[in-house]
Amino acid sequence: MATYAIGDIQGCLDDLNALLEKIHFNPKKDTLWFAGDLVNRGDKSLETLRFIKNLGASAISVLGNHDLTLLALAQGNKKVRYHTLDDILNAPDREELLLWLRHRPLLHHDATLGYTMIHAGLPPQWDLALAQQCAHEVEQVLQGSQYPDFMANMFGDQPKKWQASLTGWDRLRFITNSFTRMRYCKPKGKLNFKDKGPIGSQKKGYKPWFSLSKRKNKDLNIVFGHWSTLFGDTQQNNVHALDTGCLWGGSLTAMRLDKTSNKQTKLITVNCKKY
Repeated sequence: MATYAIGDIQGCLDDLNALLEKIHFNPKKDTLWFAGDLVNRGDKSLETLRFIKNLGASAISVLGNHDLTLLALAQGNKKVRYHTLDDILNAPDREELLLWLRHRPLLHHDATLGYTMIHAGLPPQWDLALAQQCAHEVEQVLQGSQYPDFMANMFGDQPKKWQASLTGWDRLRFITNSFTRMRYCKPKGKLNFKDKGPIGSQKKGYKPWFSLSKRKNKDLNIVFGHWSTLFGDTQQNNVHALDTGCLWGGSLTAMRLDKTSNKQTKLITVNCKKY
């Protein structure tokens, strides 16, 4: 039995199949963790979604920003548009796929393996318990009767700093942005959504969320995706960046979680074509 975490696929199913062949994935024995952004921009978003859904208990996936974009588009939110999602929106099994996607978590924690998976980041004020609580708040809305209203109010950059007193859409939006869009923030937690480049290119005063020495989640072993310009070279401060830019002609990366080592964990990669 083996457990692998895999970075952003974004509809690149052929590359995922090549990676699964390389790691000798056996769905009867092994488990795959997907760090979100299953769909969008690649040429096989519909097939990717079907494939992962059909893996059943062999696959665990958290929601990424592109997955949430698909859900918003399906609810009629016109703020964004991606033609690569049309196949899903027009598919005969559309509602079944979207319902499955709505029930994916924002955070997955396995105490036995000692790993936590998110798509993007965690604010420095959140420890594991608070992060789990916040994830649950959004998950309940995604899976409940308020779902259409949330899809209409999800997009936006405000508020940019966590306050326990946040309520309503502001609270849910901040939580969602943290889990699915976060890269840089200030030491006290103010988020920066404009800078998306490699470390060193950001506005003065901001740091990668995982480099903050006083963050309350620094004891967690975290696997995450979202940030392709890190080029997969970030295995520090107990975090492991797995988005290695498959969509942009980089590679698709897997990391085995059920083998521990005092050294940096070896990443397994396959080269990808550029979409």
